[in-house]
Amino acid sequence: MTTIFHASDLHFGRPAVPEQIGAIETMIQEGKFDVVAISGDVSQRARAGEFQRAAVFLRDAQKVSQTIIVPGNHDVRWWRAPVGLGPYPKIFDAYKRWVFHDLEPVLSIPGVTLVGLNTSHGVTYRTLTLNVRDISIIGYVTRAQLNTLREKFQRAPSDDARVVVMHHNPVKGELSQRHGLKNTKRILGAFADMGVDVVLCGHDHQEAVHYIEHTKKGTVISTAGTVSNRSRGGRPSSVNLIKVLPAAIEVTTLIWSQEQGTFVPGPHQSFQRSSPAKSA
Repeated sequence: MTTIFHASDLHFGRPAVPEQIGAIETMIQEGKFDVVAISGDVSQRARAGEFQRAAVFLRDAQKVSQTIIVPGNHDVRWWRAPVGLGPYPKIFDAYKRWVFHDLEPVLSIPGVTLVGLNTSHGVTYRTLTLNVRDISIIGYVTRAQLNTLREKFQRAPSDDARVVVMHHNPVKGELSQRHGLKNTKRILGAFADMGVDVVLCGHDHQEAVHYIEHTKKGTVISTAGTVSNRSRGGRPSSVNLIKVLPAAIEVTTLIWSQEQGTFVPGPHQSFQRSSPAKSA
């Protein structure tokens, strides 16, 4: 069994709730999970101090677990290169300096391969909509990224569970009624072709677990809620715990309890694992 502690949208800065962050740090040290996965938005305004606090969080987690992290839209200094006006790589400089140098890392542990997929590209023509509030919010994935993702999984053992870690939610949120990611049908189809077992994401600030049925095999979508005061609909903060077993994938949502001062078990779901996709 492989255990993955999945958190997202920590938003170090004003929205962060120190009591909740402290509880998560304690859970990680005591739980000694195989992997701690953070699916973006560790900062609120992509400021150095916020990234430095995130770096401490990761450093402490790495004492007991392996970690994987990808940037979220709040971690990108999009104003340095809006709609192509400026050096695009600069928008990631602060994140790379303080948090992690690789935007799409790979983590391999026995039986599981996790691959990061950067969906946060700042303000580009691809992300512009008629809604001004969408500026810097929408995520997308290029065909080149999908090709690279496929190559990374092809280099992994064929019987490994395949896990994608990305920020934007590819399934419409219950309260927001919005996808965080553009072209979700195409991207989920590509995941199916690659034999992706689990997607770890966030962005929507509402916890959710979905199962997408494909022709070849299904994909579990673990959307972690935010760990901040920005939870959608006034819902409590939450994180997810994923267990990858030989025959099943289990997801338990852990919900913040103010009374107990920690995250307590909430809904639990179990999904049967399909055999590895031979064509992936």
